[in-house]
Amino acid sequence: MPLARSLSITSLNGLPLWEDEDLPVEDLLLFEVSWEVTNKVGGIYTVIQTKVKTTVDEWGENYFLIGPYFEQNVKTQVEFFEPPNPAVKKATDTMKSQGCQVFFGRWLIEGSPYVLLFDIGSAAWNLDRWKGEFWDACNIGIPFHDREANDAVIFGSLTAWFLRELSCQFEDKPNIIAHFHEWQAGVGLILSRSQKLPVATIFTTHATLLGRYLCAASIDFYNNLDHFDIDKEAGERQIYHRYCMERASVHCAHVFTTVSQITATEAEHMLKKTPDVVTPNGLNIKKFSAVHEFQNLHSMYKARIQEFIRGHFYGHLDFDLDKTLFFFIAGRYEFSNKGADMFLEALSRLNFLLRVHRTDVTVIVFFIMPAKTNNFNVETLKGQAVRKQLWDTAQTVKEKFGKKLYNALLKGEIPDLNKILDRDDITIMKRAIFSTQRHSLPPVTTHNMIDDSTDPILNTIRRIGLFNNRTDRVKVILHPEFLSSTSPLLPLDYEEFIRGCHLGVFPSYYEPWGYTPAECTVMGIPSVTTNLSGFGCFMQEHVADPAAYGIYIVDRRFRSPDESCNQLTQFLYGFCQQNRRQRIIQRNRTERLSDLLDWKYLGRYYMHARHLALSRTFPDKFEMEPSAPPKTEGFRFPRPSSVPPSPSASQHSSPHHSDVEDEDEDERYDEDEEAERDRQNIKSPFSLGALPQGKKKQHGEYRN
Repeated sequence: MPLARSLSITSLNGLPLWEDEDLPVEDLLLFEVSWEVTNKVGGIYTVIQTKVKTTVDEWGENYFLIGPYFEQNVKTQVEFFEPPNPAVKKATDTMKSQGCQVFFGRWLIEGSPYVLLFDIGSAAWNLDRWKGEFWDACNIGIPFHDREANDAVIFGSLTAWFLRELSCQFEDKPNIIAHFHEWQAGVGLILSRSQKLPVATIFTTHATLLGRYLCAASIDFYNNLDHFDIDKEAGERQIYHRYCMERASVHCAHVFTTVSQITATEAEHMLKKTPDVVTPNGLNIKKFSAVHEFQNLHSMYKARIQEFIRGHFYGHLDFDLDKTLFFFIAGRYEFSNKGADMFLEALSRLNFLLRVHRTDVTVIVFFIMPAKTNNFNVETLKGQAVRKQLWDTAQTVKEKFGKKLYNALLKGEIPDLNKILDRDDITIMKRAIFSTQRHSLPPVTTHNMIDDSTDPILNTIRRIGLFNNRTDRVKVILHPEFLSSTSPLLPLDYEEFIRGCHLGVFPSYYEPWGYTPAECTVMGIPSVTTNLSGFGCFMQEHVADPAAYGIYIVDRRFRSPDESCNQLTQFLYGFCQQNRRQRIIQRNRTERLSDLLDWKYLGRYYMHARHLALSRTFPDKFEMEPSAPPKTEGFRFPRPSSVPPSPSASQHSSPHHSDVEDEDEDERYDEDEEAERDRQNIKSPFSLGALPQGKKKQHGEYRN
């Protein structure tokens, strides 16, 4: 019996993927297929785009992305040319000769991967035939009115056609691994398997279709996972055909993966299959890294936000901006799924606590969630105009004052401050003061909402009464469109805005991963998440005391909604009690967690999935030691040895405890010592060093 080839892991320093003289790495091609290649729709685009650099480092010129061609997307993103790989060129030429438009080039992002884009429109004349072939393959019918599902059939059929043309050139060699993301790409996987192509297939679901629909309907989803009639629920929501496409993809794939343990549990019940590997989502940390400047960037962008606040709250600016905290929630406008309902209720309770304790802290909360609008709110634009006018007036008076003071000092005189400002200056300043008078409350939204009367956020604000009154210690601003540096209101990009805030709050009920708190973490901004989000579960597993590191995890799975809301309120109130030094310490700790989210480390789960797919597809040529997916046992950031920065761990009877007490608590904090210990904690278990020459390393050996 011939000796089977043995798989070994790659390192990220350029070592070959396979230690086998008969099958060098150049004989293996990796294709990653997604509707969101060069086409930003949601979070999958971020997953693929940020993962590219690590995958290219591993696979080099043998890594290809497959996606749809949309001219408006590729104009500035893709550099087109002929495929340098002869097998890929021959396959694309065959498709072009039969009337399909196929584009090849490099995606101009970090890593510059090869991309293969199919023009869906040019192949639409095949739709009826391909729908028939899809029915013959799996008995799934696609209704004519579902444009997205029809596009998925065309895209999948083109993908399977390309893989068939490519695999024909390799005879029996196991040359191709194809990784499909989400149900829109799943048709290509189903057809590849039905045609028995020699391709190792992987399917990743980033969120189940039915799970998202059920959670949006305010159903007690996680406590009833095993009670749902899946077919009935999908049929009632008119997505039965999509659900069947997703489920067929899962069961046809050689390896099924999902992005978090919470989604793995969901998939087990919704799709009736347990994932083989959990592949957590990462970020390209280099993109966000500001080295030691992130604290300075926080101060700089906070000052920019404060300028906006001065205009928005003109006439009601009776709070101290130096004692004002900025919280925010951002993402798709899914009121319940994203936890906006619970967040607003917690803000109402927080407002009550801050008023009862007569604290001098003010909290301003931003809701960055795009909704239908028709223009900027006139009152909001007026606020920024008033602010600018006041600034210009102050500069004019300051310039005149400065000249008189300068001339008096040149003469050796101390100027009479009562005479240095003349009557005209006083008049100008009085008119400026009168211009700030306001007979209405500062608006709670920056835009005119089209569905104002039915908008769930605005209706909840009306119910809880957070109208930005003078007596409110919590103020609310709904910004119903994505941020842009060209905006006349708040001229900041999303990344700059995050850096200027103090806390991101994402109490999601349905969040398969959660890139928003992850982005906060790599920028050193504390955040609130839940144990129903993939990110929250990941942090619970890897950090002994997440709150000390600025990751507050609300229990929404094992507590009632009211108990979860109270817990969220306590997290927010505890954060408000911190002094400035404690917040700086916490931001330092939060930023150090960014290494946890680096694709250089999390890419190992994708490696494992590819190894597993090859060993299952070609068992006579590849084998793996039977082992679980890569583990990180023992890989936990310990609780910091110094006193936790948040007073919530040991609540004081009053929020007004002395500054002396704060200084005594912080004396035990040693930034360099903590940072070094954290570096060791992340470095040791994730070391993927070079293999000693002559010694093979089996897959199971890189477990901790």
